[in-house]
Amino acid sequence: MPSSRNASAAAEPADLGPDLTSPRVVRGLLRRHGLAADAALGQHFLVDRASLTAIVAAAEVTREDEVWEVGPGLGTLTTELARRAGRVIAIELDRRLLPVLAETLGPWPRAEVRQADALRVDFSAAARGALFVANLPYQVGTAVLSRVLSCGRFARAVVLVQKEVAERLVAGPGSAAYGSLSLWVAHHARARIVRTVPPGAFVPPPQVTSAVVRLDLDPAARPDPATFALVRDGFRHRRKTLVGNLRAAGFDPREVRRALEELDIDPRARAEALDLAAFRRLALRLRPSPVSEAKAT
Repeated sequence: MPSSRNASAAAEPADLGPDLTSPRVVRGLLRRHGLAADAALGQHFLVDRASLTAIVAAAEVTREDEVWEVGPGLGTLTTELARRAGRVIAIELDRRLLPVLAETLGPWPRAEVRQADALRVDFSAAARGALFVANLPYQVGTAVLSRVLSCGRFARAVVLVQKEVAERLVAGPGSAAYGSLSLWVAHHARARIVRTVPPGAFVPPPQVTSAVVRLDLDPAARPDPATFALVRDGFRHRRKTLVGNLRAAGFDPREVRRALEELDIDPRARAEALDLAAFRRLALRLRPSPVSEAKAT
């Protein structure tokens, strides 16, 4: 019986299409279609082979996998995923790119392009245990990732985002990047930065450094609105203490201090000093504020 590597190689089409990691080829492709990257959509096309290889390796895609991608752009990452996956579903908002994708993904029938807004896509339609792999548009990256994490369908996600966002995704208590997004990610997954990616790896180059992040999702994660209402209130003003922020959110400061002392937490602490477990314990001792209850519903 042939190995999966050999079977994958045998399934490759004779014509693999243009080399989308070549800046010259990418610029020529855009010119031929009369296109330019749309800054409003955060379009920066990855052209660095090493970074592309790192993304695909971190995703650990096999022929048994269904892979979802947001923002395929010209199909650079999509093509690499289609080489390995059983099925690729790529969500592209920009209708102008559909003819380009039809051309570059023509040799890869396992890749399906859907023209849609990723902020409206029903990710719960993904197969259970699917993978999510994407060079996320900067403007909507965290919003899309939040929906991916909370839908309960994906086993693993590998995303290319701004380095600043990546640091927030993986940050721990006490660090400057730590905040409500860090806690949201920690509730759903184990996250780590795989690789940083310089501006020159894209056409056109962004003004910031990017990073590849791998997230291994916890299948046991469940919604916890009480804890995350408390997290939002606790991080309302970073320079204020937790007691001060919760007072502003409608909590009785005496009750908050009492709860913190019971949990052996310094009443002068700020929210960034608490890990997810501490917020969960605190949420069990405090009733959400009326404002937070309204947000949660």
